[in-house]
Amino acid sequence: MNKLVLFLIVLGASELYAQVTPRNILAQKYTVQQVRQTLQPKSQYHPYPTTPAEWQKALPDSILKALVKAGEVSLDYQFQPVSATVSLDFVRSGDRERHRGVAYNKRYALTDLLLAESVEGKGRFMEAILNGVWSICEESFWGVPAHIRDTGLPDVENPVVELFSAETAALMGLADYFVGDKLDAINPLVCKRMYYETNRRIFEPMLTNSDQYSWMSKTRSVNNWNPWIMSNWMSAALLLEKDEARRADMIHQSMLGLDLYLNGLGEDGGCDEGPSYWTAAGASVYDCLEILDEATKGKVNIYDNQLIQNMGTYFYKVHIDGNYFVNFADADPKLVPDGLLLYRFGNALNDQRMVNMGRWAVGRFPDRALSVSGFHRFRSIENLLTAQKIDKTLPSYDKVQDAWLSDIQVLTARDANTDFFLATHGGHNAESHNHNDVGDFILYSKGEPVIIDAGRGNYTARTFSAQRYELWFTQSNYHNLPIINGVGQKAGREYEATEASSTINDREAALTMNIAKAYPAEAGVASWKRRVALNRAKDQVEILDDYAMQQKPSSIQEVFMTIADVDTATPGQVKLTTPDGQSFMLKYDAKKWSASSDFPSTEGMEYRSFKTKWDSHPVQRILLTNKDLSQKGKHSFTISRN
Repeated sequence: MNKLVLFLIVLGASELYAQVTPRNILAQKYTVQQVRQTLQPKSQYHPYPTTPAEWQKALPDSILKALVKAGEVSLDYQFQPVSATVSLDFVRSGDRERHRGVAYNKRYALTDLLLAESVEGKGRFMEAILNGVWSICEESFWGVPAHIRDTGLPDVENPVVELFSAETAALMGLADYFVGDKLDAINPLVCKRMYYETNRRIFEPMLTNSDQYSWMSKTRSVNNWNPWIMSNWMSAALLLEKDEARRADMIHQSMLGLDLYLNGLGEDGGCDEGPSYWTAAGASVYDCLEILDEATKGKVNIYDNQLIQNMGTYFYKVHIDGNYFVNFADADPKLVPDGLLLYRFGNALNDQRMVNMGRWAVGRFPDRALSVSGFHRFRSIENLLTAQKIDKTLPSYDKVQDAWLSDIQVLTARDANTDFFLATHGGHNAESHNHNDVGDFILYSKGEPVIIDAGRGNYTARTFSAQRYELWFTQSNYHNLPIINGVGQKAGREYEATEASSTINDREAALTMNIAKAYPAEAGVASWKRRVALNRAKDQVEILDDYAMQQKPSSIQEVFMTIADVDTATPGQVKLTTPDGQSFMLKYDAKKWSASSDFPSTEGMEYRSFKTKWDSHPVQRILLTNKDLSQKGKHSFTISRN
C-alpha cells in the first residue's frame, strides 16, 4: 500500500494506544456457519418500503409529500464530474471544501431522487437517477482527496476504502434496492456497473486485504472510522451481493471488523472522540447491530452485552443542555441530537433515559428528526419509519447529575442550586482527534457557556499533518490549563495524567490528577497535582494546583477560555458576563497574580468557523500571570455567580 495513503489513514483515524481487550463479542458468539444459516436471502431481505402502497402504510402524507418535494428540487440537478483540478485542491492549497461541494452534493441529490421515486412510483425521477448513478460510477475515487493525502489524485489500480467510499457503496446498494428494476428497464448495464464498481472498490479490498488499514488494527484501538465503514459495508453487501455464500461471508467479516472497535473501548464505553464523533462511532455500532438484527430476524443480537449498554449511556452523560455537549478534543460544542436514533437505540437497550432523551430531542429539534440529508443514509430511512411510533414528545428528560467515565477519565457534574454544569478530564495526548488538553475543564450555567473548550476549527491539510499542533485550538496554551516556563503540553501517549481519581457525593464532585507528565522536560515540572471541583456546599467551582518544580520557574500562567465579556479592571477578580446576561466572578489572589486577556486569531483557512461557532461571539483567552514565583506552591481559583 502507498505509504502516504497509510500515513493519512492513520492520522485521519488518529493513532491510539489505549489498551485493547480481546473481547471479540460477536466472534465468540456467532460463527460464519451460523450467519449463513440465519441471514435472510437477498430475495427476502426487505428492510424498507419500495412501493407507493408500502410507503403510504408506513408514513403520513405530510412526510411523503416532503420526500417527493425534495426529489423535485433535484430533478434538474447537474451531476458534474469531479475534475482533476478540484481533486488537487487539497494538496495544492490544503482546502477540502470545493471537492466536498461537488462530490457530497451529488450524493445528497441522488438520495433525494431515489426516495422520491420510490414514494411516488411514476418514473419521472428515473432519468435524473440514471445520470446520478452513472456520474458517480464514472468517478475515479469515491472518497475524498484528504484520505489519499499527498498524491491528490487516486491510484485506480489500488482502491482505498475510507469513510466516503464506503458511504457511496451503501448508496449504490440503496439505488439497486429502490429502483434497480427500473434501471434495468432503461439499460441492464447500469446495475451491472453499480455492482462492478462497488465490488472493485469495497468488497474485494475488504475481503482480501483489510488488514492494510489502521482502522482494522488488532493491536491498537480504532476510532469511528471502523464502525462507520462496517455499517456501510454491511448495508452494501446485503443489498447488492447476489452470491449468498459470499454475502454471508462479508457480513461475518464485517462483524469481526466491528469487534476490533469494541475491543478498544474501556469498560465504561467512553468515547474519547467526544459526543459529536459518537454519532459516527457508538451510533454506527448501533447501525451495525440494527442491520444484523433485522437481516437475521433477531438471531444475531448483542444488545444485552454490558459494554454495548455502557457505550449507549455515554451520550447522555456528556449532554449539558439543549444542543450543548461536552466538547473535549475535536468534538464540537454544539450538536443537534438525533432524537429518532436515540429513541430506537434506547428501546433496543431497554434504556428508558435514552428513550426519553430521544423523545425530548424530537420535540426540541423537529427539523433534525426527519432529515435525510448527510451521511448514514440507512439510519435516516430507519428514522423516517420510526417517526410515527413515538406517541408524544417530552418537554424535558431526566439528565444525569454526575458521571465518572474512568476509561477516558472524564467527570461530569451538575448542581440544581446554581444550575452549574462542570466537566473535566485527565486522559492523555494521543486520543482520537487529540488536543493537548490533559486537565482541561469547562463550566456552563443554565445551559450557557461560561468557561469553554474553544473546539476545533475547519479541517484542512494542516489539521491532520505534522503541523497539527501549530494550530492554536489544538494547543494546551488555549485550553484551561497552566503554561509553565512558557511551555505547553505536548502530543503523544507518554504525555498523560497520572493518579487520576474522582470524588462524587452530595457536597462535591471533583477530579484529582497529576498532570506533570503531560508537559515535556523543558517545562521543568516535577509534580503538578490539579483538583477541579464543583463545590455544591459553597456554590462554586474550584481549581487547585499544587505543584513542585525542578528549580525556580521563570514564569507560570493560568489560562481560562471564554466567550463572555471580560472585565479585569479590579485586582483579584475577573468579571465574566455571558451573552445571555449572567454574571460570574473568577477570583484569584491579587498579590500573586496579574490578569489580562487576548483574542486568538480567526484569520486563515483553519479558523473560519470560529467567526460563527459560538453564535458569532469571539473566543477570548484570560491569562493570569504569576508574580510570586517559587519552586513549590499552591494556587487556587474559584468561579461563582456574581
